[in-house]
Amino acid sequence: MLAIEVKNLSKTFKSKQKEKGLKGSIKAMFKPNYNEKKAVDDINFSIEKGEILAFIGPNGAGKSTTIKMLTGILFPTNGKISIMGINPVKERKKLSYKIGTVFGQKEQLWIHLTPYDNFKFFGAIYDIPNSIVEKRIKEYSSIFELESFINTPVRSLSLGQRMICEIVASLIHEPEILFLDEPTIGLDPVVKEKIRVFIKRLNKEKKTTIFLTSHDVGDIEKLCKRVIIVNEGHIVLDDSMENLKYHYLNKKVIEAKMNTKLNLDAEEGITILKDKDYNLKLEVDLTKKTISDAIKMLDPDKIIDINISNTPLETIISSIYKGSQK
Repeated sequence: MLAIEVKNLSKTFKSKQKEKGLKGSIKAMFKPNYNEKKAVDDINFSIEKGEILAFIGPNGAGKSTTIKMLTGILFPTNGKISIMGINPVKERKKLSYKIGTVFGQKEQLWIHLTPYDNFKFFGAIYDIPNSIVEKRIKEYSSIFELESFINTPVRSLSLGQRMICEIVASLIHEPEILFLDEPTIGLDPVVKEKIRVFIKRLNKEKKTTIFLTSHDVGDIEKLCKRVIIVNEGHIVLDDSMENLKYHYLNKKVIEAKMNTKLNLDAEEGITILKDKDYNLKLEVDLTKKTISDAIKMLDPDKIIDINISNTPLETIISSIYKGSQK
């Protein structure tokens, strides 16, 4: 069964063109000219019920605009959308009972209320019996360890605590589809991992469909089996996470601070990106060398500090997009 189906979806934004001079301003009052920008350009995709999908791309690619159309916040210029058989344009209220949304950079909680009061409020909005709301609050409080701050005003919580509460609030009515837009942005690794574990558990136990956008490669690697990449309003890749990993996530970047200066020579599979004073930066091709090979090359006894990271998502997307233009 399809949870989401999108056909020939487009969204164009219009803005008034500014005119120079007094004559131009007067003319614009009666006969304005408009600039048009196509944020989403004729995209097609479908998502199976119970799937966890990553919908990713650089800033300005059309991700947030697409989510807003899927959730009924924006109306499309052209195309059709079906969410669990519901048309978001015509049946937004009905749709709201089927979906949950979490926007990492936009709060939905009332900051002067406690998390508990917020959860009760959202339960009332969705006409959920009080006994069921209390049961769900107790369940999520246990899973996310909310007990120590559930009665503290939201404005006094840390960013990580707030984000966890945002997710819980979106789940009070047990939606069939959860839209997550940058849910781990700005969070520390411990909180990120807690959220990822819960999302996987939610998907496994309740078969909740997850539609995820994120700039964090870790979110995508650990949660998703399929990835759609968009750029400039177009879909440039729709593939499995397994294939994406094999072709594009097979490189790691190692940054190391040494206690002595090394004179390294590049080897097959290891590229030296930076070698200045006691600071080194290497790129390791995991199809040819292991992380252990690179660390041995540095000499572990001479390493003061080390950081291992993925290739930035923007770099991956850029290489895919360039490949799609050939």
